[in-house]
Amino acid sequence: MYSEQVLRPKTVKLLKQIMLPWIDEGVIASLEAKNIISNLNYLIKHNEIIPSIVPKLLTQQETADMLNIGLSNFKYLEKNGEFPFKRKTIGGSVRYSNISVIEYLMAADDDTEDQPEDQEPECK
Repeated sequence: MYSEQVLRPKTVKLLKQIMLPWIDEGVIASLEAKNIISNLNYLIKHNEIIPSIVPKLLTQQETADMLNIGLSNFKYLEKNGEFPFKRKTIGGSVRYSNISVIEYLMAADDDTEDQPEDQEPECK
């Protein structure tokens, strides 16, 4: 299996550990480190880096659809501060950056990959 992979998961974990002191010192920004690790994890799964994403603003419904939850559930969770992405008000409409939503989803994927196999992901 490893002969077909460009990168092994063990290598990504090692790189993540190596970057921690640099993140703490401010040499590498936290968001930058997350981007690097996300690209490396994507590379493991797909043998290519994450494709470029054109930035755009999403409606609440589009954001809820990306998160695979209902609109009312999204509004409830967003009101309770469950999501790190910020809202942008344009006129009377609320919009969210698709890049922020995608980064949130990728970070959630990274969190579940780091857990031991016998442990279920935490639910809030």
